[in-house]
Amino acid sequence: MKDIPDGGVDLVVTSPPYDNLRTYNGSLDWNFEIFQKIAQELSRVVKKGGVIVWVVGDATIKGSETGTSFRQALYFKDACGLNLHDTMIYKKKNFAPLDPKCNRYYQEFEYCFVISKGGVDTCNYIKIPCVNAGKGAGGYSRNPDGTLREDRKEKNSNLKIKENKIKGNIWEYVNHGIKGHPAPFPENLAHDHVLSWSNEGDTVLDPFMGSGTTGKMANSLNRNFIGIEKDETYFNIAKQRLGLQLQFKFNS
Repeated sequence: MKDIPDGGVDLVVTSPPYDNLRTYNGSLDWNFEIFQKIAQELSRVVKKGGVIVWVVGDATIKGSETGTSFRQALYFKDACGLNLHDTMIYKKKNFAPLDPKCNRYYQEFEYCFVISKGGVDTCNYIKIPCVNAGKGAGGYSRNPDGTLREDRKEKNSNLKIKENKIKGNIWEYVNHGIKGHPAPFPENLAHDHVLSWSNEGDTVLDPFMGSGTTGKMANSLNRNFIGIEKDETYFNIAKQRLGLQLQFKFNS
């Protein structure tokens, strides 16, 4: 990332290692100190008004979740001066069952921390149909003390539910996996974040490129893409998925 100029990236969509849950062909070198350096660099390269989507989960060690995800999100906020714009949930339709003796409910989600550098410049809302479209909206506005606002009753009583509404911040996907990589995230997850937080011609960065999912989706949506990956095997998988017509460089 040192080669990327200040403010040279519009959007980051990435997923860092999860508490050493994977070895990544023996290439893993990861701890909170390394994370801090990455976070500081991301803060530098993202433009004002840009967004970092940080997809992360926590390991469970001796019956307790590590909470690493929260520490990372708060580091972006408190140490880097960025905004925690939204805490989204990536819900897995095909989550893996655990040992029933673990005395906990099955883990079926990961966090998508949407972190912004100041106010967000770009938000292309994804909308979904309203189940009760055309029906009366109902409900009334309330005062801070909880009482109904009399001046809004009549106005609100004439409202109708619209055909579509903005999607909520829990996004559910099936992850089909990528042969040769132990922890890819769904293409649709990357697609929807790239679509939401950037425009055509913008530059999208993934500093943990892995199998190239973010790059593939950025390319399909006519964004420019920068991917960084330290493992040559994964780098070559990404290279194949993104297309040989693109320019790649591998530094050993």
